[in-house]
Amino acid sequence: MIDFEPKYITFDCYGTLTKFRLGEMTREMYGDVLQGAEMDQLIAFFSAYRRDEVLGAWKPYREVLMNAFERACKRMNVKYDPAKAETFYTAVPTWGPHPDVPEGLSRLASKYKLVILSNASNNQIQQNVDKLGAPFHAVFTAEQAQSYKPRMPGFEYMFDKLNCNPEDVLHVSSSPRYDLFTAHDMGVKHMAFVTRGHEQATPDNTYYSVHDIPHLASELGL
Repeated sequence: MIDFEPKYITFDCYGTLTKFRLGEMTREMYGDVLQGAEMDQLIAFFSAYRRDEVLGAWKPYREVLMNAFERACKRMNVKYDPAKAETFYTAVPTWGPHPDVPEGLSRLASKYKLVILSNASNNQIQQNVDKLGAPFHAVFTAEQAQSYKPRMPGFEYMFDKLNCNPEDVLHVSSSPRYDLFTAHDMGVKHMAFVTRGHEQATPDNTYYSVHDIPHLASELGL
């Protein structure tokens, strides 16, 4: 059981709540070009370059995706198609939640104020949030903060807007790299790692591990 009563439960969105589909889209669009280990490598490079693209000054999320995919294609000697890369961006707001999410969030929302901090564009995020099946107290984006996770300004922006301290929240993410390491360094004492499978737990973790959002609700006694 999680023996802590947060003022807010704060969530990452894409990957944690919304099912992140860039990998499967890459397989669909480039399956006639690469297969097997080469396709896996293209997807891995695409993921790595997205992280690299968000570590500097803020830029629109469309540019993050386009630049990252162009760099991944170059690494794999695959022809870069801007029209296909644009499809990644336009698809984002159509994505829905992991199957477990609506039930789990509904249980959590019966007691707690739920908040999202997402590496998202302002014009996309609400369409994803509307599909999650529960009310949110606030939704904050990288565009509002002018900074992407894993950098710290987004967390600072969220704490300022909520008028709370890091130790007041339970932060929930399926990504140690993007969220939990930074949250820890910011002074967040209570975190939950949702084991969605796209990142591994770390040996010296300082977070609770849950396999889905209903499991998180159960750990909080709901």
